Amino acid sequence: MAKPGKVDTSGTRVVATNRSARHDYTILDTVEAGLVLRGSEVKSLRDAHVQLKEGFARFEGGEAWLLGMHIAPHATTGAHDRPDPDRRRKLLLHRDQIERWRTRVELERLAIVPLSLYFKDGRAKVELALARGRTRGDKRQAIAERDARLEAEKAMGRARKGTGRDDD
Repeated sequence: MAKPGKVDTSGTRVVATNRSARHDYTILDTVEAGLVLRGSEVKSLRDAHVQLKEGFARFEGGEAWLLGMHIAPHATTGAHDRPDPDRRRKLLLHRDQIERWRTRVELERLAIVPLSLYFKDGRAKVELALARGRTRGDKRQAIAERDARLEAEKAMGRARKGTGRDDD
């Protein structure tokens, strides 16, 4: 995914990302889902007036719903036509995807969190992740692994360039 506000080569424009999700959860699987929105919500999304941090998905009655995502009301929307900014929104997934993820969530006690919200071919899409919550120790271990990987990449880059700098 590209950074928010940028259009990548495939024609998708990222509106918002949930950076804390990758820190707080171990991502096991991802899927792209459509969203059922009202017109004024789409206008707000195009202006990037959305908050994903508290978002999560739930399965109810054979359907998937996204809760906790805040879409600020568009400035030109009248009070009579303004949807609730924190209302639950239906996710558009195939029935077999819903059933497969629902069973995994129930059996393995996993969470479904939104990773990013973007426009693809003019339609709002959300990237959902099937995730397992991390403990404080898991987070420290993930940070240590990332730092070690980055340091190794830097050392390999220095060796390739022939600048063999010794820090000792």
